[in-house]
Amino acid sequence: MSISTSVLSELLQSITYLRPQLYFKASLTALSHAMEDQVLAATLEQPLVIASFQRERYYRQEAHRYQRLALRSNQIYVLSAPETDFRHSSEYYEKIAFEPEDALSQEWHLVVIAENYATCLVCRESLGSIAKTKQTPELTPSLDMDTSRRFEGIWTSERGVSLKAAELLLDRILVYRPDLASKIQEARQRFDIGETRTNKRANQVAEFACDIDTDPFVQRLVTYLQASQYKLHKAYRSITAQARKERLVNSISTAIRRSLDPHEVLQIAAQELGQHLGVGRCLIYRAQATDDQAIIEHEFLSQGILPICGQTWELANNPLFQEVVKQGEGVCVADATNDLRVTSSASLSLIVKKFAIRSWLIEPVLYQGRLLGIVELHYCNLPPHQWQTGELDLVKAIATHIGSALIQAEAYANLEDLNQQLEALDRTRSNLIAITGHELRTPLSTIQVCLESLASEPDMPVELQQVMLNTALSDSERMRKLVQDFLTLSNLESGRVEWHPESLTLQECIDLALSRLRTRSQGEKLPQIKTHISPNLPLVRADGDWLVEVLAKLIDNAYKFTPSEGEISIKAIRNGDRMVEVTVADSGRGIEPNRLEIVFDRFYQEEGALRRTTSGTGLGLAICRQIVNGWGGEIWAESKGKDQGSQFHFTVPVVQSSQEEKRSKVKSK
Repeated sequence: MSISTSVLSELLQSITYLRPQLYFKASLTALSHAMEDQVLAATLEQPLVIASFQRERYYRQEAHRYQRLALRSNQIYVLSAPETDFRHSSEYYEKIAFEPEDALSQEWHLVVIAENYATCLVCRESLGSIAKTKQTPELTPSLDMDTSRRFEGIWTSERGVSLKAAELLLDRILVYRPDLASKIQEARQRFDIGETRTNKRANQVAEFACDIDTDPFVQRLVTYLQASQYKLHKAYRSITAQARKERLVNSISTAIRRSLDPHEVLQIAAQELGQHLGVGRCLIYRAQATDDQAIIEHEFLSQGILPICGQTWELANNPLFQEVVKQGEGVCVADATNDLRVTSSASLSLIVKKFAIRSWLIEPVLYQGRLLGIVELHYCNLPPHQWQTGELDLVKAIATHIGSALIQAEAYANLEDLNQQLEALDRTRSNLIAITGHELRTPLSTIQVCLESLASEPDMPVELQQVMLNTALSDSERMRKLVQDFLTLSNLESGRVEWHPESLTLQECIDLALSRLRTRSQGEKLPQIKTHISPNLPLVRADGDWLVEVLAKLIDNAYKFTPSEGEISIKAIRNGDRMVEVTVADSGRGIEPNRLEIVFDRFYQEEGALRRTTSGTGLGLAICRQIVNGWGGEIWAESKGKDQGSQFHFTVPVVQSSQEEKRSKVKSK
């Protein structure tokens, strides 16, 4: 059952001259402890003690004290609203669990009555404090957060008031624990509580006890005041440190907003962080989890400290760096001269000795779990520095901002790359329009003229009709090749090609490619073509059709830019254990050195789309690159310059024996 009547209200109605005062929760705690100390200080008396807690979590903090009080008296009563395991019991003292809806859940009571003294504390939490607690329920479980809650009530050593408060609380206890009636009656008779009081005691309502030892009260309150001053001083220091931290973080954040240059941001971060923490050296450098070395790019130095900036920092043999990579968290060393991780590593021991590092902190710069860089702090030539939690949190916060700056700079660089790609796509689009317009329109116009002539001139000589037909067939084949190249490149780039690797002889593939060239070039004088293929060359493993396609396009490309009196050579040699390198060289017009990379781009035309002396779409070399990359090879071009010929190289995997495969696996490991 729950009772809505307030004990404080009943007490004020019974003794009308009482005037409640305002108390803070911290003050009530100090007063309660002083009253409990008074009981613990007594030697012979067995007082009546009644304590009421609002919630079980407040009681749990004081439970051990009440076990000690129970050794002094058998008249100890503790009331609380249960939350987990608080129940009616009589193990050490009498526990009374009242309903959470009871008015007691908003009050704070402690009554102590002995033969020669009495004190009571009866308070009720103010409505404003209750409303604030309800608005921030997430703070209520923390006992350190509610010391400023406000209560109104009575604290007095007046015996009559204490007896009346005890009477009201004992009546409330009987409601919940009727089984304690005999024990409560004993307390009433012993201390003259309620109707059992004698006339002599009844006339002492306004009498104050004179023989109370006030030392426990004074000591408790003095201790509380000293603790309050210490907490206030600590709070001021915390606020000052927090303000400095916020200024530091704001300065770095401002630098990030003002500049997209990561070098400028990292240098400011190193200077600000090093000065703020008063370290001997602060290093910031970029590093990834797989890096073996890093270049120290940014550094803060105190006076007289040896610089490291610009030097190479070993990472592969650095146990501290490897621990950071493995854990994804910072590592701190209080004393580098005694830390096992340092002393057991020859390279770290040398670094510590050379750069006079006594205390060491390594904090990773992470973004979504990816390592971007490292922040290092060194305390040099000083007693060992004990790293504080606030320092570690600050360095972690700065590392987070640095990570954001690096990602921001990376995003900006990626945006520039994207802009360049868009420009390249725009050029590709322009070339596509120009080439398709030229390559399709020209043969289509020729075909149309030939067909119209054949249709409109039935008396045309047979010889001329044959010329018209041959011209139309030749240009239609030219259009077919253009469309076929478009489709082939599209399929290769989109991954829609199915590869069928097989064991092949390279000579056979070269012969097939040359037969294609001779078939298409009947009647034309070709440059001299020589092949140099070693008879001991191993079999290659590739898709035969696509390998022939690469050879045919490279030979056709050499044929286009080589005069008939020139020479084309095809060579193949063993390139390492796993590849054969094929070279198609010509003595033609050559390639400028600055264009050796872009000749493999789509629609690349050295002479421009509309001023070419040779036919073609500019897709042949792009198709070759896609095919070679498809079987895991490489393709590149070489040339000494204009009119000095060119060489195109590509690699093809060889067919390996079982023993060779085992050796390759061992080498790869």
